[in-house]
Amino acid sequence: MEANIVVLPGDGIGPEVVEGAVAVLTAVSHQFHHTFTTHTHLMGGCAIDTVGNSLPDETLAACLQADAVLLGAVGGYKWDNPDAADRPERGLLALRKGLGLFANLRPLKLYPELMAASPLKAEKLAGVDMLVIRELTGGIYFGERARWTDDAGEEWGKDTMIYSAGEVRRVAEIAFRAAQGRRKRVASIDKANVLDSSRLWRKTVNEVAANYPDVTLEHVLVDAATMHLLSRPSSFDVLVAGNMFGDIITDEASMLSGSMGNLPSASLGAAQNGHGCPRGLYEPIHGSAPDIAGMGIANPIGTIMSAAMLLRHSLGLEDEALAVETAVARTIAAGHRTVDLARDGEPSLSTRAMAEMVVKYMEPIIGDR
Repeated sequence: MEANIVVLPGDGIGPEVVEGAVAVLTAVSHQFHHTFTTHTHLMGGCAIDTVGNSLPDETLAACLQADAVLLGAVGGYKWDNPDAADRPERGLLALRKGLGLFANLRPLKLYPELMAASPLKAEKLAGVDMLVIRELTGGIYFGERARWTDDAGEEWGKDTMIYSAGEVRRVAEIAFRAAQGRRKRVASIDKANVLDSSRLWRKTVNEVAANYPDVTLEHVLVDAATMHLLSRPSSFDVLVAGNMFGDIITDEASMLSGSMGNLPSASLGAAQNGHGCPRGLYEPIHGSAPDIAGMGIANPIGTIMSAAMLLRHSLGLEDEALAVETAVARTIAAGHRTVDLARDGEPSLSTRAMAEMVVKYMEPIIGDR
């Protein structure tokens, strides 16, 4: 296969973890005899500093022509001014909108060897294997917003949570189809006891559920969902949520694994690439971690696993995706850790060394084919 992949290293630790993921993709291309051509572009704070725009037109155009996009992270203390005309996060939201990416898939399956790294007791974590599907292009992040000062000098701010039934329906369809290939359970997260937008969400999800009689649907208020993720996480199979609620609960769920650095994500839309697969944006769920940027100690596993999702969803290469995922599991089982995963007194690997170990453990898998 020949594939065109746009790489957006971004800010903070983004370039470091993306380097590791690209090394793994390069190993896959060599060992499976594919040709992956990568093109690196600016996005985020680095783009603001260089060209004055968090999402340059050239970057968006390249992403629209690519088969898939691999992103590191954006943002950092340097660009944290909430009153700035442009911020790194605006570029990310604009990229998702520009590519029509309406569903963010965040799988969470625990590695037995890392149970001790989780803040939860091991007995709470047994059997945890969930997929969170977050709606990406609607809700409060894209609704009408404003800030103003009234005649009395009081400052005000407004953000509008707004959804159409069609926006809810398309992401719910993805959730139910995913559940059919898993344990056939969907938990829909909303705040229907208070919000009209959530009442529309719940009504629409019920309508979609009627077409999937083999899938059990559970409605969970978002505040209850945050509690259940800690008290009974293994009860969840597929969770589907709006933009803001999904953002919050996936960050909470990530800590079940012991580190946000472990977890990948895939953002998908309806548009297909030249391989007849969805064009997607693939990124770890962690942020730019500016406090450790440049130190070479960031965990690349989430980005490497995002590359595996890229292989599966945008290139249709299931064997190659499984090879990467198996190599990561073998690396962790062999005791290799970055500093965020290592116990007190345990040795830790650099970002680059951890990625090199994944490539090393992938070689015998390829040889077994």
